[in-house]
Amino acid sequence: MFDVIIPVYNDPTGIKTTVRKLIFDIDMVGTTIYVVDNGSTDETPDVIRTLSSEFNSIKHLVEDNIQGSYAARNKGIQHAEGDVVAFLDADETIDDDWLETALEVMDEQDVDYLGCNVELTLSEDTLVGRYNTHTGFPVKQYLEEEHYAPTCALLVRREVFEDVGLFDARLISGGDREFGDRVYEAGYDQGYSEDATVYHPARTSFESLAKKNVRVGRGFCQKQRYYPERYGSPGIPPTPSGSGDNENVDDSESLRTRIAFLFLSIAMLACRGIGYYYEFLFGEKRDDIPAPTR
Repeated sequence: MFDVIIPVYNDPTGIKTTVRKLIFDIDMVGTTIYVVDNGSTDETPDVIRTLSSEFNSIKHLVEDNIQGSYAARNKGIQHAEGDVVAFLDADETIDDDWLETALEVMDEQDVDYLGCNVELTLSEDTLVGRYNTHTGFPVKQYLEEEHYAPTCALLVRREVFEDVGLFDARLISGGDREFGDRVYEAGYDQGYSEDATVYHPARTSFESLAKKNVRVGRGFCQKQRYYPERYGSPGIPPTPSGSGDNENVDDSESLRTRIAFLFLSIAMLACRGIGYYYEFLFGEKRDDIPAPTR
């Protein structure tokens, strides 16, 4: 048995697209899809209720006490009963054989934690969108160098959660890396499936990409606040990891585009710095939210 967990917040169109793709493209025998509403204020809850009434395999959960995708995922984990738990985001689509392929690779590699290939798709052709597709999700590199995979395309065996605990719901960003570090330090085997592909929409506006990078910066400062022995002392940001974003730029891009990508890379690095120091100066420990425990 296996389960799929999808957190969602104010995205009725995205969750409808993702769930319907799952329903019609995977073998639903023994599968439950847990859609966890993170306190949406629009019609998202109505969409989830409609889907769950139409398909018995869809379960509607609500996490409105803690705002954050990691808290929503934890709610799903607490209800899931499958031997393997798969995670997707609410606005994604998948290959027809995504889950089947991922499970086969998980067994072939004999791993407990599996990241999947993530490809970014453009809903509209903008400079920011093309930049985002170039920077993308180098999941294999994440696993090899930093021992984690993003939660937008991740499979984890249930016993891993029972051993190392759930995601850290105190984090606004970076909880996937923090959890991956715990999994790696506990000695579990991690793997990667190139052939199990998830399609994630690229951010096509400067505002949306900047907000994401501010959130990433805040998340790293939070990780230092809660785990200084692992990530360093708060106030001393990590060595920038985004400076190599342009290494992935295709040679066919024009010189003007390459220069624009360089400036975007610098701007996003600055946004991460702004988020980091905002969190350092004004953020506080979220003592009302328990730390993950084994």
